[in-house]
Amino acid sequence: MNFPSFSGPGSSGPEADSPTCSAKGCRDAAVWVLAWNNPKLHAPERRKTWLACEEHREHLSQFLGVRGFLKDVVNLDEWVQPEGSERA
Repeated sequence: MNFPSFSGPGSSGPEADSPTCSAKGCRDAAVWVLAWNNPKLHAPERRKTWLACEEHREHLSQFLGVRGFLKDVVNLDEWVQPEGSERA
């Protein structure tokens, strides 16, 4: 499995590498990868990622979707990070 890593402020120990939800203020474990691209800024093949817990998956998907940025939603266990992708 290849997923974005978390290394936020104050990270240490084994839990520091556990992926967490990208929603503001949420520290729950990530379950979903939301792959997105801003066509005004990024090449078409580039994918940035947000991670989402179950609770925030729909909200984050809608946020990206209404802007036309959302490209794919994949279970974290199945995610294979494409070359040149990054966690936003």
